[in-house]
Amino acid sequence: MKMEHVRRAALVAAVIVPGLPAAAQDVNAGRQVFAQCAACHAVTTANGVGPGLWGIVGSKSASVPGFRYGAAIKRAHLIWDEKNLDAYIADPQKALPGTLMPFSGIADAQQRADLIAYLKTIKSP
Repeated sequence: MKMEHVRRAALVAAVIVPGLPAAAQDVNAGRQVFAQCAACHAVTTANGVGPGLWGIVGSKSASVPGFRYGAAIKRAHLIWDEKNLDAYIADPQKALPGTLMPFSGIADAQQRADLIAYLKTIKSP
């Protein structure tokens, strides 16, 4: 009888656990991940090698004033929501073939989630 309870509990756990949310996003960890991005991007309105990233979450791609974008991103017409940012940060060339961003991406999903959480806090210069 006890073994049957164990089996049921294991079955319930197997069904429930995959539906749990991913680990919490950590803004401070995201700030640290951003150090990789800071060589080319600022979290202000200033453009550098890459466009400034303030207010990027929810914005249109290729929309930072004064930045000269490549053709691939101009054609993309993306909204930088969490899903699009995650895909682009994971592998820029796969997400947007022909992008000019010379970055291989961040493979770790938690680091990407943390980075996006940090970028969400950058709402004004």
